[in-house]
Amino acid sequence: MATKISMLAIDLAKGSFQVCAVGPDGTVLYNRALSRTRLAALLTEQPTCIVAMEACATSHHWGRVAQRHGHEVRLVPATY
Repeated sequence: MATKISMLAIDLAKGSFQVCAVGPDGTVLYNRALSRTRLAALLTEQPTCIVAMEACATSHHWGRVAQRHGHEVRLVPATY
């Protein structure tokens, strides 16, 4: 039986993206680096969930990609 992912937390970067998948009970299901192509494929294949990422220059692009596939996007303000 596959474990349901309730949230994808994505750390955006130029070449590879760190993606942490979280289950409904808050457990980390996986945490791995993905290429741009693989991230786009993941957002396409993944059943709808919350996609959280830090608000930055490319977050709006990736947020629109996620929304096209039914995901609920949440941008977290950057704090320094």
